[in-house]
Amino acid sequence: MRGHVDWRPIHDKRDDDGQLLDQFSICEPAGQSAEGYRLIWYHSRRKAELDAEARLARLERAVQRLDALRQKLGSPRTRYRLKAKVVDAVEAILQESNVEAWVTVEVTERRTPKFRQEKRGRPGKETKYVKAEEDVRFDLTHQVDLERLTEEATCDGIFPLITNERSLSELQLLLAYKQQPAIERRFEQMKTDFVVAPVYLKEASRIQALLCVYFFVLLVEALLERELRRAMAAKQIEGLPLYPEGRACRRPTARKVIDLFEDVQRHTLVSGKGPPLEFATELTRLQRKILRLLGMADAFQR
Repeated sequence: MRGHVDWRPIHDKRDDDGQLLDQFSICEPAGQSAEGYRLIWYHSRRKAELDAEARLARLERAVQRLDALRQKLGSPRTRYRLKAKVVDAVEAILQESNVEAWVTVEVTERRTPKFRQEKRGRPGKETKYVKAEEDVRFDLTHQVDLERLTEEATCDGIFPLITNERSLSELQLLLAYKQQPAIERRFEQMKTDFVVAPVYLKEASRIQALLCVYFFVLLVEALLERELRRAMAAKQIEGLPLYPEGRACRRPTARKVIDLFEDVQRHTLVSGKGPPLEFATELTRLQRKILRLLGMADAFQR
């Protein structure tokens, strides 16, 4: 738990304006997994805040659902006539809200005797009543285990990284791990830009070959973005007007660049035995600027 270990700050994450977004710390000393891999425990201040908010939301949701169930139990037309059915409903709420470790619920049974007339007819002073079957109702009382809740809170913001990489420092491992969403976004282009869908090929090797081509295209797009952004940084260009209405784009993507050149064409006209004539779309200033940044200024020269 965080209260029983020493934490050393290693990284402050800030946005482009210098505002602090998160603070990371590591547990000392570093550990090792049972398999012999390197094991490092990290603590994120932002993750701790999100963990606390998520736990509170789960607890509130469970209490609201228990209150709603309590109202159903008190209704004259309730369908919960058996205790086992009520217990199942309570367990379902606790499990779905994932709060069974912190909340305990007691189901109490309340029996009310019911009477009916001994004989048919309009009741009067001489009417006798006999005891009929009892009216069985149930009620709920819940209690939050504050000690368990406090114990759970001590683990907020903590997450482990396990790796066989020995050469990277703790900070380098953390930054490499944080690049995972960028990699996932890159492969997300398989379904968006490339519209990769189920294919009907006779052999699995053909499917692998087709996906290999898409993978090479991903590499080309990644290289294009990297070269363009590096060139912008070298030329101290803060943004390019790639967004609608000419708004500046600080981190151009390959998709934006490709869309910009979508209407560029080159045609060759052959007439008789004369020399062929070539016609190419006149490039805009923005298109020429991007080609210069990419080192491709001669690509569309006539």
